Amino acid sequence: MIKFLSYAAAMVFVGAAPSQAAIVECGGSFRDFTAAMKTEAINRGYAQDTVDTFFASARHDPATIKADRAQGIFQRPFIDFSRRLISQDRMARGKAMMQKHAAIYDQMEQTYGVSQGVLTAFWAFETDYGAVQGEFNTLNSLMTLSHDCRRPELFQPQVFAALELFERGSFNPKTSKGAWAGEIGMVQMLPGDIIEAGVDADGNGSVDLRTSPADALLSGANMLRKLGWRAGEPWLQEVTVPQDLDWSQTGLDKTLSVAEWDALGVAPRHGSFGAADLQASILLPQGRKGPAFIAYPNFNVYFEWNKSFVYVTTAAYFATRLEGAPVYNAGNPDPAFSDQQMKALQKKLQARGHDVGKVDGILGAMTRAAVQKEQIRLGLPADAWPTAQLLNAL
Repeated sequence: MIKFLSYAAAMVFVGAAPSQAAIVECGGSFRDFTAAMKTEAINRGYAQDTVDTFFASARHDPATIKADRAQGIFQRPFIDFSRRLISQDRMARGKAMMQKHAAIYDQMEQTYGVSQGVLTAFWAFETDYGAVQGEFNTLNSLMTLSHDCRRPELFQPQVFAALELFERGSFNPKTSKGAWAGEIGMVQMLPGDIIEAGVDADGNGSVDLRTSPADALLSGANMLRKLGWRAGEPWLQEVTVPQDLDWSQTGLDKTLSVAEWDALGVAPRHGSFGAADLQASILLPQGRKGPAFIAYPNFNVYFEWNKSFVYVTTAAYFATRLEGAPVYNAGNPDPAFSDQQMKALQKKLQARGHDVGKVDGILGAMTRAAVQKEQIRLGLPADAWPTAQLLNAL
């Protein structure tokens, strides 16, 4: 079973810049750090007894740090990654879940406009339909990652969100468990997301993301809507592309209308295009010789849930499969780089002035953009897929 990352943890894989400074200084003694967090909580208006009770059991968790440092799965290319995640068993169980909870899914679509396959794919990948929700103590994981100085600005607000849930009677610091990055429940939502988007869909008086499929699915859909999901619109669709397409126009940072892509010879491999005036991008996860997709505006919302390119593309594709799309045409792409080759490429790109974020061996958005720019400069097919020819030319 492969455990994946939701929003907070996955930020590290794309070299994302922090959006704000840490609330409390990270590092140093964990005891002193906890004391500083308690002081901040008091300053935020929480009662001393509440704060003392909430933080009393907080402990540093080395297993959380170990999990945080061991996420090499994101280095795999799309074809390999998607084949590892999308099995016939997972597909069959997903469709069975959609039938079993048909009334919940109908409510979800009517209320939030999120298609059934989208949430089912997250449910499958995040927790294997609720079977593997994580056994990490949530407070300990959040405190450990808040104390760690890699990206405390992401996790410290989640500690205070958990404190708010505790004051409301919806979080037990001693017994609440989930993923190593602090996500809770079947679709793995952070405490702040639960406060913002949690839905008591089954009407029992509480938001229970661990045991209530209704609460989990509608809360996830509500979160997607708040992140910008556009009701009733597609997100991703496999296409065929002409061999003489201007490859420099592909990539998520370039868009044309659906009508314009159609005029250039791009065609849906299954079904029909979305509305002609929708702005869309052509996505080539493994270059012009591999699978090709048209990515609609809703596809960008996936990156608000998870920042890993390969995860997002796989989750979006799996959602289309659950709703009837065929297996993609894998084509015959050039071989994927090894970790060593990718790091060498990233260093060469850095030397040429490109910002690729961290040299981590992962072909993320920033590295793809730099690859495409160098392909254009060198007169190579600019499909953003690194090849030995490019590496040698650099």
